[in-house]
Amino acid sequence: MSDPRPPSVLRAFGQPKMAALLFLGFASGLPLYFTDKMLQAWMTVEGVSLSTIGAFSLVGLPATFKFVWAPLLDRYVPPFLGRRRGWLLVTQVLIIAATAAMALHDPRTGLKALAVNAVLIAFFSASQDIVGDAYRTDVLDEREMGPGASVWVLGYRIAMLATGALAFILADRMSWRAVYVAMAALMLIGVATTFLAPEPVLRDAPPRSLYEAVWLPFEEFFERAGPGRAVVVLLFVVLYKLSDYLAIGMSTPFLLKTGFTQTEVGTVVGGVGLISTIVGSVLGGAFVGRVGINRSLWIAGVLQSLSQLGYFMLSRVGRSEPLMIVAVIAENFVYGLVTAVFIAFLMSICSKRFSATQYALLSSLMAFSRVWLVAPAGMLAERVGWPTFFLISLLAGVPAMLLLPFFAPWRAEVPTVAAEHSGETVGGGGKG
Repeated sequence: MSDPRPPSVLRAFGQPKMAALLFLGFASGLPLYFTDKMLQAWMTVEGVSLSTIGAFSLVGLPATFKFVWAPLLDRYVPPFLGRRRGWLLVTQVLIIAATAAMALHDPRTGLKALAVNAVLIAFFSASQDIVGDAYRTDVLDEREMGPGASVWVLGYRIAMLATGALAFILADRMSWRAVYVAMAALMLIGVATTFLAPEPVLRDAPPRSLYEAVWLPFEEFFERAGPGRAVVVLLFVVLYKLSDYLAIGMSTPFLLKTGFTQTEVGTVVGGVGLISTIVGSVLGGAFVGRVGINRSLWIAGVLQSLSQLGYFMLSRVGRSEPLMIVAVIAENFVYGLVTAVFIAFLMSICSKRFSATQYALLSSLMAFSRVWLVAPAGMLAERVGWPTFFLISLLAGVPAMLLLPFFAPWRAEVPTVAAEHSGETVGGGGKG
């Protein structure tokens, strides 16, 4: 008898809801550089000091505190399009307005007003991410979570290309004010998708009060998982991608100090590396659909640690362009694969009733690892040298792997702490 799983994976990728996730992922990734690389370039061209440009990185702080206002988006339901699509539309319209408003500012004479506008974009963008993550969680069943995660990442990365390449090409032909208006217009893709996308069915009523919206997500998760297992899962969320974060966080300084030129690093990491990440994320999603979330976590975790061997060998050999290309491809491919697997896992353990709050909290824990645990990486590399640093990066994946048996046994398909996900949808593109 033939295995029915591969066709089901192909059908999962071919569903209309996957097209919606692709374009909503694009809308989620589009504002990322509006307050980062694009703003830095505009201020640089206008002669703003480097210290001021550096300080403007603080406008991105709202993204690290998404969990603070996520309960509001679980509690309240807009009077149009449903709980998830309604809030998506609100946040997208606000992003468009705030981005177009950047054309009203002059970095040379109105830095304070520019900063306020940038913070508003970052806040509305973070709010869109909260609802987008919740929508993606609610609209998929367990078998669809891998493919759904991968197409979302694909859309997100395409958006990064649009703002990281197209915006700079346009800036050579028009003013940065006009570029921001053009980028605001691109957000209309997300608005159109929001109207056409199906709305997830919510069987349980939303929280009845703000108290419930804040407290019940914690209570529900700890009751479902049990206190001990819940703590193990939260620790796993912090540690799982640490190996990748360490290596990728220091890969550019490492390659430059090894003797590669900035052009070589930009071409390989920004070109081949980005393509490898996209391919890895798509295959990672298919992999989850084929073997289930649990086994995917095990296999991706092992590959994540082994992918550090390329940089380790390069640190021992020295400047070798072929080895550098192989190391970058391997690391970025596995990074994309691990990201798709991990997103599918995070979605699986969020309850549909509180998915905005629970996913925001989990993603904040993941950000804690990326920001705070990786912060000493440069000092560590200076003290122990690059070969030992990459061996430490490899071993950094071991603690998370030791936690897997407690909630993601190899023989089970989904985590023992997983919530129920039916993937039912109505409206928009029709019944799912």
